[in-house]
Amino acid sequence: MKVKETIQVGKSQMPTIGMGLWKLEKELAAKAVRDAIEMGYRHLDSATDYANEAEVGEGISQALKEGLCTREELWVTSKLWNTDHRAEHVRPALERTLRDLQVDYLDLYLIHFPIALKHVPHDRFYPADWIYDPDSESPKMELDTVPISETWRAMEELVEAGLVRHIGVCNFPTALIHDLLTYAKIPLSVLQVEMHPYLTQERLLRLCRERDITVTAFSPLGALSYVPLNMAKAADTVLQEPVVLAAAERLGKTPAQVVLRWGIQRHVAIIPKSSNPKRQRENLQLFDFALSDQEMADISALNRNQRFNDPGEFCERVFNTFHPIYD
Repeated sequence: MKVKETIQVGKSQMPTIGMGLWKLEKELAAKAVRDAIEMGYRHLDSATDYANEAEVGEGISQALKEGLCTREELWVTSKLWNTDHRAEHVRPALERTLRDLQVDYLDLYLIHFPIALKHVPHDRFYPADWIYDPDSESPKMELDTVPISETWRAMEELVEAGLVRHIGVCNFPTALIHDLLTYAKIPLSVLQVEMHPYLTQERLLRLCRERDITVTAFSPLGALSYVPLNMAKAADTVLQEPVVLAAAERLGKTPAQVVLRWGIQRHVAIIPKSSNPKRQRENLQLFDFALSDQEMADISALNRNQRFNDPGEFCERVFNTFHPIYD
């Protein structure tokens, strides 16, 4: 199956493979981003919550100064954090991200979670955490009553102002997507969600295809990023599944390449995270082979509906607040 190196987003083309920047250590971020761009990455997936946007911006700036690419050749994504959902906070949040990333516009800006939290002024604490006041006797999340429609309209104004080319959402289930589509004046361009062979999200993916919404899969390799956070067990890895190992042996590829190829062969963009240059190069080398229909079906059959990034679980365990967003 022929898979293109870019995927349609509205009238634009987004690189199918991006560099995920979650958990990228500050001290490594600038060099890792600069080196990734030299390696061939043109899609960078950032977020305020990752607490490394200033360092990522240094890497982008260095790459542009060296002539490794032009700004127009890059696709830069960032995300609006939960504490900035009120209309009056959306543009200031975006402007801070632009300053940190050292760019004049974003290619894509996403609502990070369908969770509105009480605003934390940027001069008090930035980036804000899930917990409103970490120094309180009983630290917890402080919810705010902000409808998604208010936040979305403010996002649309960013597009109208020329600060953002496309807007979308992360971590939204089907019901919220249906609701958003009833009032969106500017189309929902991209949905970014957790997606891997243990969480194939078939119905969500079908809905997006029917509504011309591009899907980006975060954590496309599954459990790897979550084991150090005690959100997954080492035994949860999909990379040891017999069908994955058999396909890797047949193709002369690594198990990770097989799983990532499964992702893009479903016509989904992927944003694997790695600061290891060898793995970064491997993650780009997905277009010179293809999985058979049977291999695709067998890997999809590994689905367990197993979600590693679930606010309904980690918010209560870590932030003393029960707040599920998935049934």
